[in-house]
Amino acid sequence: IVIPYLSPLDRKRHRYFPDFYIKYVNASGQTVREIIEVKPKKQLKPPKKPTNRVSKRYLMEAQTYAVNQAKFKAAESYCKERRLKFRILTEDHLT
Repeated sequence: IVIPYLSPLDRKRHRYFPDFYIKYVNASGQTVREIIEVKPKKQLKPPKKPTNRVSKRYLMEAQTYAVNQAKFKAAESYCKERRLKFRILTEDHLT
């Protein structure tokens, strides 16, 4: 699955490839189709801005967060149009 998204960094269209597409029958007997993304929990929260000087690390974390948010927004829209579920899993879900 390829999901187009607009990057907030360069304002160009890019392609997002989610980690998993799964299809299963739930306990109610309904067929469920989901797109799943696996990310570190740290990447789902905006980075804390340093009080004194802005470091390269902070800038990279802020860029990663912004791009991920654009990808997730595009994925949610993509899934809604196709009647799919979109879910983000972190290490909390996988341990």
